[in-house]
Amino acid sequence: MPIKQLQEVDIKRKTLVIRQDLNAPMKDGHITNDKRIRAALSTIETALAGGAGVIVLSHLGRPTEEQYEEQFSLKPVAERLTKLLGLAVPLVAGFEDAKAAPGQCVLMENVRFLKGEKKNDPTLAAKLAALGDVYVMDAFGAAHRAHASTEGAVHLAPVACVGLLMAAELAAFAKVMDRPQRPLVAVIGGSKVSTKLGILKNLLDKIDSLIVGGGIANTFLAAAGCNVGASFCERDLIPEAEKIMNQAKTQGKELPLPVDLVTAAELAPGQKAVSREAGAVQDKEMILDIGPKTVERYAALLDKAATVVWNGPVGAFETDPFGAGTKALATILANSKAFVVVGGGDSVAAVEGYGLADKMGYISTGSGASLELLEGKVLPSVAALEDRG
Repeated sequence: MPIKQLQEVDIKRKTLVIRQDLNAPMKDGHITNDKRIRAALSTIETALAGGAGVIVLSHLGRPTEEQYEEQFSLKPVAERLTKLLGLAVPLVAGFEDAKAAPGQCVLMENVRFLKGEKKNDPTLAAKLAALGDVYVMDAFGAAHRAHASTEGAVHLAPVACVGLLMAAELAAFAKVMDRPQRPLVAVIGGSKVSTKLGILKNLLDKIDSLIVGGGIANTFLAAAGCNVGASFCERDLIPEAEKIMNQAKTQGKELPLPVDLVTAAELAPGQKAVSREAGAVQDKEMILDIGPKTVERYAALLDKAATVVWNGPVGAFETDPFGAGTKALATILANSKAFVVVGGGDSVAAVEGYGLADKMGYISTGSGASLELLEGKVLPSVAALEDRG
């Protein structure tokens, strides 16, 4: 069903309540990365330019409900918004002070301080919805949570619509999941098959090729009969990996496994890295990255792609010297002619760390939400917006 867009709503002299995901990482009360705040600016600035007053809602961390905790206060976020918008953005403690005249913007304190937020209490949802004339859901990073501010209030608001950021996120994933240019290649990495089994199964019917990496690849290598030594491997899921490989073969889908690997005695900085052919890993060795022959094999496959979705690194990229494979993959995708969507915290961190983010087709701001979209699930916030559409 169609979702009402912000551009379709008359916002002049109206009060807009915008649910954003401003859950920025903090250290000692200071923001260490403001990318989520910067990503939220387009919706806020559009509302202000359209003559609306803006009340921004967000969560931060996981505080104890009904208990103010200084470390989870949005005060640093209000200060950063003030600087980025060039407009005073006061932090207000509660509903009584949550008011904004046209051209003004206020930030309400952490919604997870409120009783009933995480339980999607209808009374709280109604109070949040009643703060303004229009409720704008723009927190893609929290769209997979059925909370009072992300789902309940959308149902109860006088008018509800999607913000610019969340609309862009949904459009990017629609290009992958619903109407991809082909060939479509999925690169799914990370440590555990168990956390991404649903994604692998869902994507297999949609993609033309599937690349698995990281600890996930270890389980597939074991399923193929290769010794993975002391590597992390979910042996109880080997039968599931076998089913996926057999299904891919039956459907004529490519599912290439690593042909060479980088191993070490343990995952720790400065370890001596040893190159091994797949199947030649020693019993006490850990697989920690893919080798250059595997990179070449993946590069040849990705060179044919028109659409690529990447979620999860292909090695322990945070620890030197086991990041070469992930860096090589990121570089290949950055130079690709394909439309590339990058989702998942580790993949995004890798791409940004290598300075390649601006060369990707789309960088998602929501790790959990993007995973659920790839798994084929309907996000609670999206279902609510469709209901109001």
